[in-house]
Amino acid sequence: MRLRYCVMGKMTSSANDKKTLRQRLVQERLHLPDRLERIARLQQVMRMWLMDRPDTVIGAYWPIKGEFDPLPALYRWQEDAVLGSSIHPPGNASAQQTLNLLNKPDSQRRIGLPVVNKEHKTLIFYSWYPGCPMEADAYDIPKPKDTAIIVPTLLFVPCVGYAPGGYRLGYGGGFYDRTLATLQPKPFTVGLAYSNALVTDFQPEAHDVPLDAILTDAGVVWGS
Repeated sequence: MRLRYCVMGKMTSSANDKKTLRQRLVQERLHLPDRLERIARLQQVMRMWLMDRPDTVIGAYWPIKGEFDPLPALYRWQEDAVLGSSIHPPGNASAQQTLNLLNKPDSQRRIGLPVVNKEHKTLIFYSWYPGCPMEADAYDIPKPKDTAIIVPTLLFVPCVGYAPGGYRLGYGGGFYDRTLATLQPKPFTVGLAYSNALVTDFQPEAHDVPLDAILTDAGVVWGS
């Protein structure tokens, strides 16, 4: 049976299907006329959502192809823990002191960016902080250089598209699917997307696993 997808009211039939759908969604994302407004709203949604999470190690991604950038909100999440700690009460820490604390290997909250394991086609997360040394990976995407490997308990995942039921449309490489199959314990997974990327008539395949939550500039659209 041929699959059909509805993207913001437009129907496209399968086969050329997911590839065509991905291309369309990426192009729409790159040319959003209200991009800055959407970014600001999603940053706020993300920061508010993180307030209730107990996690101290979070995996994210370096944005490409117009993806939403989660790193500013995560840096603020990390900074909030330092400024709110008894070690450095608010107002007592200089900007440099705060940065030094955030960059410590034993920082209270840690952020990781993915690096592709070429052999297994999975992702390994390396500690990231603003200003840390970076280098290009095999796909020419910036990655941390010579920082520690971390294991996230919460993972923010970029979505090309998203669907009812928590399903994510990615780029088709399968890196996140393979990674989630190997990580133990499995991290809480959160998709990030702009609300225009909703695919309303998506038929998941057998290997598709729903995300635990999806955040967009319109709010929390799946999970909690």
